[in-house]
Amino acid sequence: MTMPIPGSELYSSRPVDPAELARSLPSSLPAHTVTQEQIDALDPLTYEVIRHRLWSVTDEMGEALKRMSGSPIVTDANDFDFAISDEIGQEVQVGLYNTMLVGAVDLAIYWTLRNRADNPGIEPGDMFLCNDPWVGGGLHQNDVIVFQPVFHEGKLFAWTSAVAHQPDLGGVGLGSFSPAAQDVFSESLPTPPVKIVRDGRLQRDVADVWVRRSRVPMLVGLDLRAKIGANNVGRERLHALIAQYGADTVKAVMKRMMADAESRLRGKLAGLPDGSWSATGYQDQSHEGDRNLHKITVTTTKAGDHLTFDFTGTDPQAGVINCTYAGMRGGVMLALLPILAGDIHWSAGGLMRCFDLVSEEGTINNATFPAAVSRGPIGPAWLTGSLVAECLSQMLDRDLELGKNVQATCCGTWDTAVIAGLDERGERPAPFLSIIMEPMAGGYGARPHADGMDTGGLFAIPMGRIPDVEMTEFLYPVLTLWRREEPDTGGPGRHRGGVGASVAITPHGTSLPMGLVLASAGKAVAQNVGLSGGHPGNSGLDVVARDGAVARLFAEGRMPVTLDEISDRLEPGQNYTSSYLAPGEVFAMTWQGGGGYGDPLTRDPAAVARDVREQRVTPEGAREVYGVVIAGGGVDEAATTAERDRQRAARRDRSRVDGVPGDRIDLTGARRLDDNLVETTGGHVACRHCGTSLGTPEDRLAVGVYEGPSRGAGPQIVADPADYVDADVVFRQYSCPSCWTALYAGVVPTDHPNTLATLGRPTATAG
Repeated sequence: MTMPIPGSELYSSRPVDPAELARSLPSSLPAHTVTQEQIDALDPLTYEVIRHRLWSVTDEMGEALKRMSGSPIVTDANDFDFAISDEIGQEVQVGLYNTMLVGAVDLAIYWTLRNRADNPGIEPGDMFLCNDPWVGGGLHQNDVIVFQPVFHEGKLFAWTSAVAHQPDLGGVGLGSFSPAAQDVFSESLPTPPVKIVRDGRLQRDVADVWVRRSRVPMLVGLDLRAKIGANNVGRERLHALIAQYGADTVKAVMKRMMADAESRLRGKLAGLPDGSWSATGYQDQSHEGDRNLHKITVTTTKAGDHLTFDFTGTDPQAGVINCTYAGMRGGVMLALLPILAGDIHWSAGGLMRCFDLVSEEGTINNATFPAAVSRGPIGPAWLTGSLVAECLSQMLDRDLELGKNVQATCCGTWDTAVIAGLDERGERPAPFLSIIMEPMAGGYGARPHADGMDTGGLFAIPMGRIPDVEMTEFLYPVLTLWRREEPDTGGPGRHRGGVGASVAITPHGTSLPMGLVLASAGKAVAQNVGLSGGHPGNSGLDVVARDGAVARLFAEGRMPVTLDEISDRLEPGQNYTSSYLAPGEVFAMTWQGGGGYGDPLTRDPAAVARDVREQRVTPEGAREVYGVVIAGGGVDEAATTAERDRQRAARRDRSRVDGVPGDRIDLTGARRLDDNLVETTGGHVACRHCGTSLGTPEDRLAVGVYEGPSRGAGPQIVADPADYVDADVVFRQYSCPSCWTALYAGVVPTDHPNTLATLGRPTATAG
């Protein structure tokens, strides 16, 4: 564990009391605001017109950035976001791009108001640049924000911001990912807010210092100017809006937008029963050479119209798998926005008033300086969001209407692969660096009423896209052998998780080996977990085919479609490693699908047959996890009934029963808890399928418990946990001890906490 450095607490940002922050501003920085009476006096039509105009401003800023940027991370993947904030930094309107960044933007503005108002000052025409994840604005150093104050008649009126991931900002590792890093000094240098534009002019000295650190300085310089241009668009549109409607009216709309978002979310929470729900997840390996599991745990408590997310018990910071407070907050927003606020305008400044965060400093998702945090957003922050989403889904699954927003975990993690080398295709060789962006097409989690979207995208980037293969081959010296959806990668369930996919590339247009950096999770322990007995989606897998036969196969007129055709020397990649890819060799990445929902043995056999026809599920997978026998392209109904009966009997024979189940009881008037459990009017928790009483709120639930090899979860578990970690990892399944319907299924370490402890009913415990 890294030791804190004295003075580093100065570069740390936390949410503030808006009134206190406003009072603390120096007299040289007057701020524009309005009274509550002015807010209340808004007429509905004006409010809606201006609200939608503000929304359109962030969209226009996004289009401006994409048109000016030359980075596929921006132009294809949409890994960026924007915000319009009020005079003290509260986010009024955010973009529909990388929603994790929403949790960090306001923190950078708060810090700037506290620490830059006097020296060097905050003036009209200024813009600040920041990539310090302890300050905020982004979640790791590659997230770079450019933000500006907007003045009206000499008063600070608002802020606009543009933040995007940069391909490389220096450090030991390619793409600023150093798999062996133990502290931030092996990574890109964090830069607290610095004035990059002064009085409307780019500060060339600061800009030169900024781009000098990068392996791709021209690309970073172009993105810097693109973000400045996007902010210019935001400022011009805000001034036009003020000119049309008046400053007080526009500001009143901004304040009311946040108040309305807060009020609507509080109203939704108030209509739900109070309770607590917990979830625990793991990152397998923390750095190159590590073989441990590292835990994040959260308890979500809903009391009245407020939420508390308590991360007490999370493991200490380690290796590269840490994020700062901004990352933890961004992970919470990743889950909250689509699950609880999908029908509420995303005025994040109001929504964030509805929850508190409790966390110990120096932990994986609240790391202190100088922890290594390059993996921050796509490791601990992402897992934080997945765990919060799991808790919120348990909370909402009790309500049929709100349950429409319940979703098993989407692809679980971002599988990072960075390649860099020498492009020899032109007249003069040139260096290149690229992040493989194909995992943008992750599988979505299944829902109570529908399958997950196959290769539907990322939960964190609603408007994300997968790059064009031809454009990738045009920009970089690689040839794509295949990019395809992979069967059996979606988590099995009554509703199936969306499938993931794979890509295979080989060097083409370079005679030298290219560097290859891998940084991922979810190989030993599933991060794309299912709900209500649904199984996790596939484990990730990275493989390098050494001594490949690609040239020979091409000479024979054959296009390889499997790694076995290419080489008999297949080298699995560890979670974190620095390697290489030589000409003739092939790198293949299989990224994750979504988790399943409900017991796979309850899935409609016709749906399984359709999956087989559409190559979403193999015939072997249909039989192994769904108990569906396919014959002649259709369902063999008799064989399927027999196979499902056999599998339920196998569950019974291999499981121990913890507790004493009760009799079958009348379920009339019972209240739904999830897909399998109900709570009766008499206070019993019972199986919805057979009516067996499993306990009362004061009891431990009586369930069948099974633990076995992780491969028992299905053919989607392609990695052997022992290749990555020393901990014992198992397939754990809880079942009703009467009808043997699966209540929970997961690939977890043997010391994973009891998952049924808060399943739908906060006081229930099991096993």
